[in-house]
Amino acid sequence: MDENEDYYSTSDLALATAISLFINIDHIDKANVKKVKFFFPRKNDKVDIEDLIDKYWKKQLRVEPSQYFYQIRTIKNLIYEA
Repeated sequence: MDENEDYYSTSDLALATAISLFINIDHIDKANVKKVKFFFPRKNDKVDIEDLIDKYWKKQLRVEPSQYFYQIRTIKNLIYEA
């Protein structure tokens, strides 16, 4: 499944981790083991995903460091589970 109007996708682990602190990952495409893709629903009542991504790239997104570290470990476990 590719990015469309319903989903935002990224293969950037750091960005996916930051987004997933605010929006749940809908699904992960592991078809290419060298480039896993994370899919997030675009429609969310609480957070504007485009604003979140913009803040991330502008280095304006603030998260609690230990929460980010825990989340990146969780996502890596999702990637490497069978």
